[in-house]
Amino acid sequence: MTFHEQIQEGIPSVLPQPKPYQTDINHAPKRKEILTAEEKKLALRNALRYFEPQHHAELVKEFSHELETYGRIYMYRLRPDYRMYARPISEYPGKSEQAKAIMLMIQNNLDYAVAQHPHELITYGGNGAVFSNWAQYRLTMKYLSEMTDEQTLVMYSGHPMGLFPSHKDAPRVVVTNGMMIPNYSKPDDWEKFNALGVTQYGQMTAGSYMYIGPQGIVHGTTITVLNGGRKISKNGEGLEGKIFVTSGLGGMSGAQPKAGNIAGCITVCAEVNPKAVHTRHSQGWVDEVVTDINELVQRVRSAQANKEVVSIAYQGNIVDVWEEFDKQNIHIDLGSDQTSLHNPWAGGYYPVGLSFDEANAMMADNPELFKEKVYASLRRQADAINKHTAKGTYFFDYGNAFLLEASRAHADVMAANGIDFKYPSYVQDIMGPMCFDYGFGPFRWVCASGKPEDLAKTDAIAATILEEMAKTAPEEIKQQMQDNIKWIRGAQENKLVVGSQARILYADAEGRINIARAFNEAIAKGEIGTVILGRDHHDVSGTDSPYRETSNIYDGSRFTADMAIHNVIGDSFRGATWVSIHNGGGVGWGEVINGGFGMVLDGSSDASRRLESMLFWDVNNGIARRSWARNDEAIFAIKRAMESQPLLKVTLPNKVDDSLL
Repeated sequence: MTFHEQIQEGIPSVLPQPKPYQTDINHAPKRKEILTAEEKKLALRNALRYFEPQHHAELVKEFSHELETYGRIYMYRLRPDYRMYARPISEYPGKSEQAKAIMLMIQNNLDYAVAQHPHELITYGGNGAVFSNWAQYRLTMKYLSEMTDEQTLVMYSGHPMGLFPSHKDAPRVVVTNGMMIPNYSKPDDWEKFNALGVTQYGQMTAGSYMYIGPQGIVHGTTITVLNGGRKISKNGEGLEGKIFVTSGLGGMSGAQPKAGNIAGCITVCAEVNPKAVHTRHSQGWVDEVVTDINELVQRVRSAQANKEVVSIAYQGNIVDVWEEFDKQNIHIDLGSDQTSLHNPWAGGYYPVGLSFDEANAMMADNPELFKEKVYASLRRQADAINKHTAKGTYFFDYGNAFLLEASRAHADVMAANGIDFKYPSYVQDIMGPMCFDYGFGPFRWVCASGKPEDLAKTDAIAATILEEMAKTAPEEIKQQMQDNIKWIRGAQENKLVVGSQARILYADAEGRINIARAFNEAIAKGEIGTVILGRDHHDVSGTDSPYRETSNIYDGSRFTADMAIHNVIGDSFRGATWVSIHNGGGVGWGEVINGGFGMVLDGSSDASRRLESMLFWDVNNGIARRSWARNDEAIFAIKRAMESQPLLKVTLPNKVDDSLL
């Protein structure tokens, strides 16, 4: 069958042969045993409903084996035979250019070079899924190949509900993931309902089809490390010869060594999974690999002495690094952690003292003991970090729930008041006041032609736009503008592309609209092909997350989720091509509500109208909320927005004299 025929086939009427389990692929760990005998029957009924009854007798044993062996029913036999990657948009079958763009983005999320566990349909974060099983993938791609611009596909936690009559300005796809009744958002609820096949953890950009490989976070990490360096710098010195210690080389965390190189420091990043280490090293995202802790110490001393800019992957446990560097009196300038502690019991964090394989076996076979090991490891890690910060290390939580989970382990991470953490979130200290409050966030685009030359042209367009804007930018945002101009000018030489021809930069609403408008005009002139706009959910407006995106909201509302819901509703009727809303991305199931969008630019006047309307709202609804929280930077930004758009009238807060209270 041709590629087109396989896409259009959906769930085949004649079952493909079972596929062997490939041991050379990075697989998700076995999930914990959580279903009762009756619930396992329900999980099987739920899986078999995708297939005609004549196939049930053959599939029931196979799916039962998957459930017992892996803790989930992935339907491995239905994995397509074609290579999984983002093809040029012209190669997809369909009646809607917008639907073809979505197919491209879905396949990019599952590209072996991009996805963390591609056979389990998991893009990053240990459990951030595009779909729960391969039947859902096949059915979704079939629907997209049939869709017209008068229909909307509704996605229910990975399951395609179907095509509904719609209109050209409605989203082509509406995505929800994990939207549980609040009392059912505990970690074991995810384990249970995901095993039943009725919900999934979409992470942020995994389940919204907008992941672009680790480049998506390289820029934010670069900004974070640069500004972390500025916080500790004396006399304006840079990061030359300074050490940044962190951990995690999986999906998003794989960006850290590349960002450290761009920022100009020595990066040491620990990772226990040999396949993840090999992947990032082979892709050029990390310079060197060291497996011996003594060798690591000597290599770091040498790099310090020579003020090298180098990234080193330590294939081993991060706790050993913190402890050994303390023992050897190696000064760490910047410290963080980006293991997936939103998912600590299923492969997100590996405790010290266990090998990678031992930990994988224990988390499935003896989850209670594994939990004890994780908590003991977190206590040791926190103790070692505390010793370094006492010597002057600047440590920040990188929004991966490290401090939250460490506090649950009774690690020494709490401030004297017993309420706050002793270390700041990077959003509290850096990204919130410097970027999000001013409206700067991770704007991204994908060149749907698949041509590197199109990406180069869009880079040049974006750089020109930003340089022109910088000439008249107010003093408050000049640094943000210059950091992004430097970033986009160096994007090609830093070889950031993994998977689709994609780019990211931080821009405010004005910048996003100006860049998107210029792209659309270039498409209309035939200078470049179709462009797909999007953003990370980790942004100004799309995410309510009290320990990360909204951690610098101090009026008591950081535990509310109105902003994320407002954002996705507003994007839906202002012209987004697809929208998504998720429970649980980034910092854990039940800890965050986050939303995203995708928008296809095709050079048309319709696209021009939509981008102006949607991008303005997508940023400014968050600035309005941040302004109401009395954040001075956001008050400045929303006043600027009201001056530029007379129809915008936002309620501003009045400040209260503290002496009255």
